[in-house]
Amino acid sequence: MDRENKPSLLEKLNLFDATLLVIGSVIGSGIFLTTGIIADSLPSVYWILAVWVLGSVISLCGGLTLAELGGMMPEAGGQYIYLRAAYGPLIGFIYGWTTFLVTQTGGIAAMAVGFAEYLSYFFPLLSLDHALLSVFGFRISAGQTVAFVTIAVLTGINYFGIRSGSTVQNFFTILKILAIAVLILAGFYVLFSRPDNAGVVGDTTLPKGMGMITAIGVALIAVLWTFDGWYSVNSVASEIKNVKRNLPLSLILGLTFTGIIYILVNLFYVLVLPMSEMRGVVRIGEEATTFLFGEMYGSTMSGLILLSILGCLSATIIFGPRIYYAMARDRLFFDSFARVHPRYHTPNVAIVWQGVWSGLLCLTGSYEQLYTYVIFASLLFYIACAFAIFILRRKKPELPRPYRVWGYPVVPLLFGSAMFLIAVNSLFEKPAESLLGIGLILMGLPVYWFWRRKVSA
Repeated sequence: MDRENKPSLLEKLNLFDATLLVIGSVIGSGIFLTTGIIADSLPSVYWILAVWVLGSVISLCGGLTLAELGGMMPEAGGQYIYLRAAYGPLIGFIYGWTTFLVTQTGGIAAMAVGFAEYLSYFFPLLSLDHALLSVFGFRISAGQTVAFVTIAVLTGINYFGIRSGSTVQNFFTILKILAIAVLILAGFYVLFSRPDNAGVVGDTTLPKGMGMITAIGVALIAVLWTFDGWYSVNSVASEIKNVKRNLPLSLILGLTFTGIIYILVNLFYVLVLPMSEMRGVVRIGEEATTFLFGEMYGSTMSGLILLSILGCLSATIIFGPRIYYAMARDRLFFDSFARVHPRYHTPNVAIVWQGVWSGLLCLTGSYEQLYTYVIFASLLFYIACAFAIFILRRKKPELPRPYRVWGYPVVPLLFGSAMFLIAVNSLFEKPAESLLGIGLILMGLPVYWFWRRKVSA
């Protein structure tokens, strides 16, 4: 059968779906866990709020950059498509290889294990410390089993169509937005009804000179990683209705809305907690809720984080298979990954194998180290995408661009430069992990040459 007659991905997502996919892919557990760590290196109410505003602006710059690329090449695969077009098939393959091997699957495993960890707050027998069985010398805990089952269920939902996957993802995203809104409004009401508690608490001693610059850099890294995942909508471009309008608009709306939520949540933190109570606290969301409402409401935040992780996990499982599908169509990955289910119109083989590999990473626990190694490489791909817009404007001027980046060339330069500075900082702060991450990526070179030889044979 010719490719034209085979089942294909269908346009099922509207602007509302695409925007919620952006929001759902970004808002996970990070916003409830990072601010206390930021406060430890940058103990200033005003600077904490400033780095969240700056991080929101930088992320929006990235979204605007990929909005032009997505409108220009509205195909399944997202960043893989743009990197292949700008730099050639090798760089595109290396990105996709890393995504499947570690970035996407490791991220899914990490979120699923995080979900299991917070679920054990309510059901202690499901904790990561409670051993369930041993297989081939690997100790598998009840928590790991919960993580594996969670991935399997969400993978199954996405197998049966982008519409079913999006509906579930929309439900969780709307629910967590409402929960966050209720928490913030209730917090502000209680706070300002007690005049003795209201008002921003002053700063403690700040670093000086280069120490201050380093502290801002460390804080900004934490902020930007809480925004990670916003590019998800680009990977499902071929399944978005009126994609040339709705893809750019969904990125702009989704990132703007997420930035507002993040700033409001942090305003809640700094109004509720004295700086001495914030510094170094990992579960700052739980700490702030307990501090304001009392001990019995502390579990409310754990429930919200549980819901938030589940929504983010659901969104993340949606977009990865479209990358492997695009690679397989270019004959740079297993041919079966290019299959589309004749009834459900999903890349069903890619979806299943992503679920299998993510689940195995959960059970072995190896995702943590792999994920640490690949962070530096992920920054390099961000930089490559930022500068791809300059290359493609020169290389492919004939392509229609229904959306052009506002503030070009400053906006993509700001995004690319920020990612470059963070990459340099990571290289100096964690040289061993950064170099090992590069080594892990370079393992893809012989695999790439194998597939190229297979295609030309």
